[in-house]
Amino acid sequence: MRLTTRTNLALRTLMFCAVNHDTLVRKQDAAQAINASENHLAQVINKLGQDGFITTLRGRHGGFHLARDPSCISVGEVFRSFESGLPFMECFSDTNTCPLKDHCVMRPHLSRAVESFYSALDDLYLSELVNCNAGLEAILSVEGPRVPKRCAPVHVDMTATVAVIAPETVA
Repeated sequence: MRLTTRTNLALRTLMFCAVNHDTLVRKQDAAQAINASENHLAQVINKLGQDGFITTLRGRHGGFHLARDPSCISVGEVFRSFESGLPFMECFSDTNTCPLKDHCVMRPHLSRAVESFYSALDDLYLSELVNCNAGLEAILSVEGPRVPKRCAPVHVDMTATVAVIAPETVA
């Protein structure tokens, strides 16, 4: 089994975001840190955003950051997101032209093997790849604008008595 370059770049990009967890990172910085072309990385960033792994902000001061905590992003989930649409081999394709397809019993065994591969990665989380990994932090850390903290909604108690204080009169 061989993973696509896109899947490899997706995992590197998520690791880059996790190391720089409170920083709005730029595509240029990520591309340089993970040794990827900006054009190829743009496609990966787009899919990561569509699939809810990262949040992207457009514009001159834009960038991207993790949409979820690294401990909530399963490596198996990432791999499925990028790989599941690609047939493992011809017999998994809608355009299967294999002359053995009507009599071959290998497909269910391969299907089970592929699912076992993903399942083995379901229990591995992004946080496990980056936490306490000083070498990785040294390679991937960048300085940049911080991701703004989300403000907690203010709860207004409408049943509370409000005291009105009259302004002092000037004599």
